[in-house]
Amino acid sequence: MTVDPGEYRAPREAGSGFWKTVGIPARGARLHEALREGVSYVVYKQLVSVAGLEHQELARYLVIPPATLRRRAKAGKFKVEESDRLYRFAEVLKAAIDLFEGDRERAVHWLSNPVRGLGDRRPVDMLATSAEVEAVLDLIGRLEHGAFA
Repeated sequence: MTVDPGEYRAPREAGSGFWKTVGIPARGARLHEALREGVSYVVYKQLVSVAGLEHQELARYLVIPPATLRRRAKAGKFKVEESDRLYRFAEVLKAAIDLFEGDRERAVHWLSNPVRGLGDRRPVDMLATSAEVEAVLDLIGRLEHGAFA
């Protein structure tokens, strides 16, 4: 049996609706390019909307000062480092929503409250570095698989 390469369709990525909604490619070369170029300010507004947060609240979690946020809104896009933090927040938010089986409100509540598995820190307070984000994502993975320790 031969397969016509023109007919091949990559499997639809799980959760691609979330990534499309926020306006960030989920992974791969398109994601890398988007982060290097700086994501659009529209992505920030979409994340605020999806998470049900206030603009300044998300900026605080992402360690983006108010004056910088105003400059990015005016310029229409974020710098590389800020874009990476936006992606990390989106990644954690998506994982938490998945953990709570699509219940965005429960996911945001969990992210906003101290979690014993993170040393009683709030997950939203652990978004500034990739190591902290990795710890949050690791805990979410363990919770999904029933491994609490």
